[in-house]
Amino acid sequence: MNIYAMRAIYKFEMARTWRTLMQSIIAPVISTSLYFVVFGSAIGSRIKEVDGISYGAFIVPGLIMLSLLSQSIANASFGIYFPRFTGTIYELLSAPVSYLEIVVSYVGAAASKSILLGLIILATAGFFVPLQIMHPFWMVLFLVLTAVTFSLLGFIIGIWADGFEKLQLVPLLIVTPLTFLGGSFYSVNMLPPFWRGVTLFNPIVYLVSGFRWSFFELGDVDVGLSLGMTLLFLAVFLVIVGWIFRTGYRLKS
Repeated sequence: MNIYAMRAIYKFEMARTWRTLMQSIIAPVISTSLYFVVFGSAIGSRIKEVDGISYGAFIVPGLIMLSLLSQSIANASFGIYFPRFTGTIYELLSAPVSYLEIVVSYVGAAASKSILLGLIILATAGFFVPLQIMHPFWMVLFLVLTAVTFSLLGFIIGIWADGFEKLQLVPLLIVTPLTFLGGSFYSVNMLPPFWRGVTLFNPIVYLVSGFRWSFFELGDVDVGLSLGMTLLFLAVFLVIVGWIFRTGYRLKS
């Protein structure tokens, strides 16, 4: 394994974060803080508790997950699309670097940025609401798995997209709505039986539920099912990435 090449790609992608600090870190943290103010004050004044948890604390895992999903996709998709746009992807493909090393480098950098952002938002949330993480290990595990999984999805989108506008198509039209409807700001158990059944077809429900369980031992679905679904998404995206490099889809044309 070419450790030097992987480290070079990883360091280059991470350096872009510090060059665009306002866009990469500060803006998402401010946006999430506004969610705390708006939802915590406006809705929290009407919904005091959800399943015994104060509403302000209840939405923290959902807000972290919302930022984590969107930033993982954005970081990974732009990271691989830009070399395609400039043509430097061909230099990378002709270099003595395997496909596995390319994926690990780009996805690893995107996931690292998202995890860092998630931890900063978690620390920021402590200024707004009292927080207690009952299962820190599981919290970190769900955080890392989700970041890696959706960084892989972002990598796939970056390969698929043939224009900058398409980089935002899936996150804005699919992932963000599914996150809002996936129990980020409410408990799925509060819904009528029919709509609860429909909501369980939303894959984001399992990610948010598992992550929230690590905070409060409270979830809309069993934590084992949440973990299993997260690993399933990870496996599916890995298979798709493998197919992309095996066939050269959008890479060799």
